[in-house]
Amino acid sequence: MAYLPNLIFCTLLIISVGFFTRNLKRIKRNIGLGRDLDRNDYPKLRMKNMLLLAFGQKKMVNNPVVGILHLVVYVGFILINIELLEILLDGIIGTHRLFAPYLGSLYNFLIAMFEVFALLVLVSVIFFWTRRNVSKIKRFWKSEMKGWPKQDADNILYFEVILMVLFLSMNATDNLLQDFGAESYIKAGSYPVSQFLTPLFEEFKLETLIIMERTFWWLHIIGIFAFLNYLYYSKHLHILLAFPNTYFANLETKGKSTVNQHIKSEVQLMLNPQASKPESSSSIPDKFGATDVFDLSWVQLMNSYSCTECGRCSIECPANITGKKLSPRAIMMKTRDRLEEVGENINTNGGKFISDGKQLLNDYIKPEELWACTSCNACVEACPIEIDPLSIIMEMRQYLTLEKSAAPIELNSMMTNIENNGAPWPFSNQDRLQWANEE
Repeated sequence: MAYLPNLIFCTLLIISVGFFTRNLKRIKRNIGLGRDLDRNDYPKLRMKNMLLLAFGQKKMVNNPVVGILHLVVYVGFILINIELLEILLDGIIGTHRLFAPYLGSLYNFLIAMFEVFALLVLVSVIFFWTRRNVSKIKRFWKSEMKGWPKQDADNILYFEVILMVLFLSMNATDNLLQDFGAESYIKAGSYPVSQFLTPLFEEFKLETLIIMERTFWWLHIIGIFAFLNYLYYSKHLHILLAFPNTYFANLETKGKSTVNQHIKSEVQLMLNPQASKPESSSSIPDKFGATDVFDLSWVQLMNSYSCTECGRCSIECPANITGKKLSPRAIMMKTRDRLEEVGENINTNGGKFISDGKQLLNDYIKPEELWACTSCNACVEACPIEIDPLSIIMEMRQYLTLEKSAAPIELNSMMTNIENNGAPWPFSNQDRLQWANEE
């Protein structure tokens, strides 16, 4: 019976890590459904980009208060996960505060630092919850945030509060047990925050305190396991994916359009029939542009999983500001929803995708949204982790224009004029300056 807690802990650990690994594999598979795209150039520059944006939170500090508090939560998350290593080893081996005898005063410093950050995380989370639910900042209450997206954002905040309270309560009862000289509770650690919670537990008997400390310990680690596997269903995948997303981000100058080489070759041949012909027809794509997630690149699909749904892109979007249907955030959310639907289809059908009669274009993203975009790149500039909704919009526009000739009438007229007259105006080259001679 002495080894029963260890056995239970190891079982929970294996199940938790197993589910997490399975979910990671599914995410990797879903991202791999996209087109191949080479983003392995300039490794030093990409590493710098990742360090500045993902690790350094460069774009978050544009709003100092929010940026600093987000940084606190981020650093606190990392530091408390260091403490998690000891908890895991204690659970597997059956020890208690395994590192304390080896680290000495350093251990006291680390525990104190963990507690300070736990308190700061609590303050930050309460602040973020208040912004969402009391102050009701506009970007958190847009139509695309109704239902699960809003609940998901709140769930994570509740998770953080519960985990921090359990951590501090665990330390408070542990501190009392150390003072009482309870067996296995060696004198270790410094508790600058949880010491203020000890009066809540001082009236309990020693046996009750041990049960309470063990309960807080178990609930804390089970909560971490639950949080780990909740990520798969949450927007908070950015905790993991922000790093590869910033590393593989587009390094080209913002606003530089991607040139379709096949179309470029055809235009060059039209303008100069003597030019060399394009590559063999086998290299010509079956379809220009994108209609579904299979037509997007793996980077674009990773973008959808990495989206934090913060709405910074949408509040910078001129189309969204003026009341148009377009919301760059919604574009990413809909792309992710469709990708998850495709993934579930594959899971259900034994690893193969069976057509469901749906596609990203029209069923999720409407042409009205696409044509509202001004292609200004404000959304890309605003994103803290370099997500690129514009690239998805432009590829879908390309399909509508080249494959379906479904561009707006005004745009079709302009392109016809360019083709026939070499300019967007409905005048030939010879007549273009006649207005200057009119009286």
